[in-house]
Amino acid sequence: MNMKVLVTGAAGFIGFHLASLLLDKGCQVIGLDNMNDYYDTALKEDRLSILQQYDNFIFYKVDLKDKAALEYVFEKDKAEHVVHLAAQAGVRYSITNPYAYVDANLIGFVNILEVCRNHGVKHLLYASSSSVYGGNKAVPFSTNHNVDHPVSLYAATKKSNELMAHTYSHLYGIPTTGLRFFTVYGPWGRPDMAYFSFTKNILEGKSINVFNHGEMERDFTYIDDITEGIRKLIPLAPKPYPSWDESRDDTSGSFAPYKIYNIGNNRPVQLEKFIAVLEDKIGKKAVKNYMEMQPGDVLRTYADISDLEKDIDFKPNTSIEEGLGKFVDWYQEYYQYNMLNFGRGVSI
Repeated sequence: MNMKVLVTGAAGFIGFHLASLLLDKGCQVIGLDNMNDYYDTALKEDRLSILQQYDNFIFYKVDLKDKAALEYVFEKDKAEHVVHLAAQAGVRYSITNPYAYVDANLIGFVNILEVCRNHGVKHLLYASSSSVYGGNKAVPFSTNHNVDHPVSLYAATKKSNELMAHTYSHLYGIPTTGLRFFTVYGPWGRPDMAYFSFTKNILEGKSINVFNHGEMERDFTYIDDITEGIRKLIPLAPKPYPSWDESRDDTSGSFAPYKIYNIGNNRPVQLEKFIAVLEDKIGKKAVKNYMEMQPGDVLRTYADISDLEKDIDFKPNTSIEEGLGKFVDWYQEYYQYNMLNFGRGVSI
């Protein structure tokens, strides 16, 4: 691979891992991030410091709301491909801070679409989310399922991104690919994610909050499987199908150069099993505080990944045991926990 790829959210969890993979493959990577304080900025700075050791990496601290700054970066570095991963994440946070999602996920996204239009980008890939399936009860979740019933503002903004991308694909011919991520986890992950806070609290002997009394399932997907899938999709720009008819054709495609994929593990895991594996890898039992379902949460996520299997031979092969083992090893090394004396380490 010898591409020039712009990655937004490069200091974030998925962005960091994707940028690292692309850099190792010989791509030139232009990284953008606003380094906000939604969670500990030290973690973002440490990720970024690793990327900055590569000669083929350029970084700009840019907020997506600043269209002039985005125009400057696109004009200066002329990226051929864009992977847009920057967003305001989190389902529960969207209930108390809705305007953060409007700024980052709506205004920021239309700015990305505009600069891609103005600078002839060959392919825009962007982060959507399994959250768009909302109250859907049919499993596995298929890109042919209706996603008009979101249960959180976060999910609504991600569905909006898909609609906005389709409009720009139709009007301006920009090939766009939306990626519905399913519960991505692994080393260097986000501290607001359950597996991260569970690990911290178990190590420190604190209780963990188990929502809906543990009767939930998630399609946990290991970070390396996610980034390998994205890497293979970057050169695979979708093509328009002028004869496309929604009454008979796959609704993840279009008459425009537009495509939606689920990118998940295709093997949902019950929350109680997930916690049991985490306890085993840590070597310590959790103190569980069972709670009711939280607003905006869903009972189950389960990805139909048949399109990815067909188009890029996508085969996620990291078991929950292997993936959580790698995460716990990283966590204890990063936060300098002593295996013989749990509870001593820096707080997050």
